[in-house]
Amino acid sequence: MDSTAAPRSLWRRYLDIPLIWKLAVALVAGVAVGLAINLSGGGAWALPVLDVLGQLFLRLLQMLVLPLVVTTLIAGVAAISPQRLGRIGLKVFGLYLLTSAFAITVGLLLALAISPGTGLRMPGEAEEAAEVPAVSETLLNIVPANPFQALAEGNVLAVMFGAIVFGLALTFMLNSADERTRNLAVFLRRGVDGAVELVFKVIRGVLEYAPVGVFGLIALVLAETGLDAVRPLLELTGAVYLAILLQIVVYVLLLLLFGAGVGRFFSAAKDPMLTAFVTRSSSGTLPVTSRAAERMGVREGVYGFSLPLGATINMDGTAIYVGAATVFVANVAGVQLTLAQLATVVAVGVLASVGTAGVPGAGLLMLSMATTAVGLPMGPVALVAGIDAILDMGRTMCNVTGDLTVTRVVAGTEKGMLRSPDGPDGAEAADAPERDPAGAPPSEAGAGGS
Repeated sequence: MDSTAAPRSLWRRYLDIPLIWKLAVALVAGVAVGLAINLSGGGAWALPVLDVLGQLFLRLLQMLVLPLVVTTLIAGVAAISPQRLGRIGLKVFGLYLLTSAFAITVGLLLALAISPGTGLRMPGEAEEAAEVPAVSETLLNIVPANPFQALAEGNVLAVMFGAIVFGLALTFMLNSADERTRNLAVFLRRGVDGAVELVFKVIRGVLEYAPVGVFGLIALVLAETGLDAVRPLLELTGAVYLAILLQIVVYVLLLLLFGAGVGRFFSAAKDPMLTAFVTRSSSGTLPVTSRAAERMGVREGVYGFSLPLGATINMDGTAIYVGAATVFVANVAGVQLTLAQLATVVAVGVLASVGTAGVPGAGLLMLSMATTAVGLPMGPVALVAGIDAILDMGRTMCNVTGDLTVTRVVAGTEKGMLRSPDGPDGAEAADAPERDPAGAPPSEAGAGGS
């Protein structure tokens, strides 16, 4: 090595620091600054600055969501045969519904045991319930009348539907008996793969700004809320976070049951878990979650389908929140929930997640649906909204962890859907992976950076 080489620049040294450490430092600094502003009662001038820093990060992530959904879904669906896509889809959807139902049940049971909200006075003025769309309207909105309008409006389910349709058409073209059709499909597939790589390049750049955004978001939340929450609200927070911890234990058991390496899983999952915790957006964390799936060795044929779907319909942490918060609302209102009402909360919590976006604050809409469905007043929901940001951090982290768990489990049950990683779990993908339909060797299939 040349001893006279110029020293690395400060920017290069910053880039060499692992993202998890940069995020951890930003988190601690944000807590310290936020509490200092709250306790001092001053620093109001800093709040707009912190808001801009945090909102810029959220906007950068949101900017990438739809391009990532479109490219990875088309590439993911086209990477596997129609028969395998059917198996993967059933497994993913079934596991998502199962874990969500279990999560909301855990939230209800823990809240019933802790009984948060008992003795808390109900606000004098109740809020109106959020408008609950009809089931038929929710189903119809999945099929976009205008795909470009769905993209402009950020209708994730409609965009996903369109991407799946085009991905299916591409995979049938790739397997066509007509040589001209196959050649055109190979050309299109290479273009889609290039678009995926382009999106991941942008993601890597955006993540370098992540620590600044994390600092702004955390500092702003604590500066506005402080640590003065009353005991019933603290009990609700404790019930939600305890249920989230139990849900993560369930994820560990699922991974062990299907022979996945738990250590390697959380080594890759820690970045999206922390990002989800501070951004409070499953959809916004999707770029980071996709990179984590790549690091686990999961092929794009699985994560390109399961992660965008999970960011929209799999909300285990939000289901926990809905269950616990519904009990809180009932206790504040002095209502004893019946078994039929509890069953209704479980059903609404699972089904409502299908049409609720994975963005900050979406849990309040689901809570409004649940309280309306069982006939509870909306007034206490305003109290929950006061600490919603604190609860939203934990539940979003749980949502993302659940998405990755299901993705890893399903990939492990499909031959060739795990790359041979360099880590200790290399034997997991010992089966020879199938060639990409476009003719690329296994090492290039699903490439997207890691």
